[in-house]
Amino acid sequence: MQETRTGRTSKRKKPEKTGSADQKKKKKSSAKSSSRRRIPAGGSSEMRFDAPLQEDLDRFQAALDRIVGVDRMRPTIGTLSEKTVHAVVKNYLEPDEDHQEIPLGKYVADIYRDGQVIEIQTRQMGRLKEKLSCFLQEYDVTVVYPVLHRKTLIWVDPDSGELSAPRRTGTVGTIYTAFRELYLIRDYLGMEHLQIRLILMDMTEYKLLTGRSKDRKKYGARRFDRIPTALVAEMVFRCPQDYMQLLPSELPEEFTSLDFAREAHIPRDLATNILQILRNLDIIEKIGTRDRSYLYRCRY
Repeated sequence: MQETRTGRTSKRKKPEKTGSADQKKKKKSSAKSSSRRRIPAGGSSEMRFDAPLQEDLDRFQAALDRIVGVDRMRPTIGTLSEKTVHAVVKNYLEPDEDHQEIPLGKYVADIYRDGQVIEIQTRQMGRLKEKLSCFLQEYDVTVVYPVLHRKTLIWVDPDSGELSAPRRTGTVGTIYTAFRELYLIRDYLGMEHLQIRLILMDMTEYKLLTGRSKDRKKYGARRFDRIPTALVAEMVFRCPQDYMQLLPSELPEEFTSLDFAREAHIPRDLATNILQILRNLDIIEKIGTRDRSYLYRCRY
């Protein structure tokens, strides 16, 4: 969609059809496989992220240097911001500031270029509902959610600013992690002009020693900031069928939320949320009960 001189947008035009559907599908698959390497994302064995190209890594590094600085491994408490992840991702996706923070009606888009709106949300996804309802009437919208892959933890003394030695934690995030937040906008996920882009990245987390325990690391210690350190992979959901890969290949034909949780290696409450999303998208259907649990089946 293109923006006119009056600020209003013209109607979306569907691309002209050229060639058969099989030819287009084959061509698209060939081009993608030649340019990007597919890597596992954890969880389902059928689920794959796109490994970043060198140009993606270079752009990510440039955004990181721009926002955090070249000497980013041990920044002082005064150089950090509570929105570092958001700022780095925004500059990675759109380095040109002329296309950042663009007013569109009564809202401000994180990124706007050529009729495309990009909104980056690191938490509290429910806050996007009003924006999405407005933007989707006029624009194609991409919601971007950064997913923590591996975490390094650094403790910060709030009085002296002293930093502890970095420690790698056992945290390994997967695609499923994002769906605690995406569940909050589940009614929007199947909309024609909305796509979801997940960016898997390693991060260093800074936590303040403000806890009530003896070592001040528990019962009240709060996260101060997270600094992206490496771009690992990306994944885009462009249509309802893309969400089918959330279902592990080992899942039986008829399954409960417990079956799904076990095969996906996720908590059962998260499994229940994801199954509700898949029902909304008509990917699965409820067919009865078993052992006082709902029984589901894939519709495809």
